[in-house]
Amino acid sequence: MAVRLRLMRMGKKKQPTYRIVAADSRSPRDGRFLEIVGTYQPRLEPSGVKIDDQKALKWLRNGAQPSETVEKLLKINGTWAIFNGDAPEPVAAVEEAVEETAVEETAVEETATEAEADGGEVDEEAAEASA
Repeated sequence: MAVRLRLMRMGKKKQPTYRIVAADSRSPRDGRFLEIVGTYQPRLEPSGVKIDDQKALKWLRNGAQPSETVEKLLKINGTWAIFNGDAPEPVAAVEEAVEETAVEETAVEETATEAEADGGEVDEEAAEASA
């Protein structure tokens, strides 16, 4: 069974919304599907794309082929980069690294301030070692 990730049209006449689904390639556009992976709302400004990364990656890793439109949506969402292995560091990991650096710098500055208040000279190496 050849599985494709493709769009399934929903919504009223002249007001389309789409579900991104994993479906057998032989089934009709709005026919049976295996799983809903996300949604696409082209009428919003900017267009609304919501894709469950875990579900999409599961199907892609199991050999599902995305349609041209779904591939573009996956690229916009960043899921395609994760699948191909060229994804940058996740934003949360970058933010944590920045926070850790800021905490370390604050600790070093506090130690240096305390040393100056005691009348001693500031030894940066000792301040970093105590942090």
